[in-house]
Amino acid sequence: MNNLTVLDLFCGAGGFSEGFRQLGFQIQYGIDFYQPAISTFNHNFNLNCKPKNILDFNNSIDEIESLPDTDVIIGSPPCVSFSNSNNSGKADKQKGILLTEIFLKIIAVKRFKQNSILKAWYMENVPNSKKYLKKSYSFSDLNLTEWAISNSLDPTSKAIILENNQFEINSADYGSPQKRFRLISGVIVKNNGLQIPPYTNKDSNMSGNLENYLTLEFIRKKLPSPYSQFSKRSISDPLYPWIKINANDLSDHFYDTGLYKCEWEQTKYLKMNHPYMGVMSFPENESKPSRTITATKIGTSREALIFKSEHHRFGDGEFRTPTVREAATLMSFPITFQFNGSEGIKWKLVGNAVCPSVSRAFAKQLCIELGVNVNKYLQTQNTVIKDDICNLNSYKLKDFSNPPKRIKNSPFRRHPFKDGNITVTLSNYDINKKIKTVKKWKTSVQYGNGDGFPTYNIRNNYYERIESIIQEFSYGKRFIDILKNGFSAKIADANTLQKMHESHTSLGNYLEPSELVHEVANLINSLEIKEEYYQTQKIIFRGKDKVPLKQLFALYAINKISSKANKK
Repeated sequence: MNNLTVLDLFCGAGGFSEGFRQLGFQIQYGIDFYQPAISTFNHNFNLNCKPKNILDFNNSIDEIESLPDTDVIIGSPPCVSFSNSNNSGKADKQKGILLTEIFLKIIAVKRFKQNSILKAWYMENVPNSKKYLKKSYSFSDLNLTEWAISNSLDPTSKAIILENNQFEINSADYGSPQKRFRLISGVIVKNNGLQIPPYTNKDSNMSGNLENYLTLEFIRKKLPSPYSQFSKRSISDPLYPWIKINANDLSDHFYDTGLYKCEWEQTKYLKMNHPYMGVMSFPENESKPSRTITATKIGTSREALIFKSEHHRFGDGEFRTPTVREAATLMSFPITFQFNGSEGIKWKLVGNAVCPSVSRAFAKQLCIELGVNVNKYLQTQNTVIKDDICNLNSYKLKDFSNPPKRIKNSPFRRHPFKDGNITVTLSNYDINKKIKTVKKWKTSVQYGNGDGFPTYNIRNNYYERIESIIQEFSYGKRFIDILKNGFSAKIADANTLQKMHESHTSLGNYLEPSELVHEVANLINSLEIKEEYYQTQKIIFRGKDKVPLKQLFALYAINKISSKANKK
């Protein structure tokens, strides 16, 4: 122990504190309003903190003074309102600003009070938060005018200076097997500034003597398969190899996170064939660090982390999401660190945390600048303390007997492929109107791959007008024959098509809409069409001299689906 003490505001599960503890700092107290976070924090740091809302400190100096005086204050104000992933970056920022400014107000009081012992403070948030915070805050800005005067301070003087004391960091640079960009702000009081710690890891493509980034593959190979049977064999922590525990003591890992086929197929589509966003790997590219662990675990989003399952299944269960333990290890938590709550709550605690490898780097830099000896060995919890912790391990397989269902009148939008900066789309609402009111099935063409690019609706039975053009090509007749003799029989009426979409299930000989579009894509891709269609005689795609011929074929097939469905 180095006897330096830490107060953690917005402590969450305690990732920020864990990094400091590993360098010998004493974690004295944590503040958070979320009960599962506080119970998790208490469990791992052997404390007895109570849930408390940070808003309580906004209008009360006495409340701030009641907090313990420590050498270091750390905190991670909720980032959700600042995040670009929240409502596409359009969420209300005011709550995030308020909570951050309360944090800074506490820092100001603790730093400038008489006989202050504060030596440093650190704040973590998403990089986007920088745009909404001031470069500096006076005591008056933080509603500390009267307090400043009573402490012989000029209320207009700067209490907090963020400018030049903020750094965007990537957790992978500091030994986390995850690519996670965050903004670290703070000040070491002695220097009245902040220095970024030296990197410990680098991309394998870069020169230098640093260790290469830790990869997703490395973690997956080091941890046992979630489908392993109950065992007392010894396993080592992938990141802290001196930690050795029995496999059966590894919590929150031996359970089935497999996805229904309808779930992982939707995720695959969003990752690899999104209407206006770029291509992502499906499943994950394991030769690199993991993508960012988010606070919400879901298997049907573009941001979902998807693994190929170790259990050999086809369709349902073929792919899976990470276990909570895998996610925690990707965040650089030791395998002995425990989380309290249900699977969803545990995932939230993990995804909202600060990577301990990052906070450890800043703790080490602080020790160096304060002239404090840096411990040669990290201080970790080397055994598993199970008391009062719900373990997710079940050692059971899912039976996949209850597939998820969409809500009634759920919207549908899908295209076979993007090519030539064009998509041909089947939907059950008018994409142009941006109001997802389900009515008839529609065919539309989007020009451009960005949100807001022109969309043109194609009327029913338009496919009949372009059939003669398609027949002019060598494989056109074969393509039309396949659609007429077999494929058309798979197209249900509009109401049945909607019901199948909502239930993720094909009925009888009919295919649900995503399967229809998928079959169109497979058929056209099997023809290996390379030509361009030059619009010299008949203009089909507006404003284009030429388009990929495969898009003409897609227009024929998609329009046939919507026309047949609406006609029945």
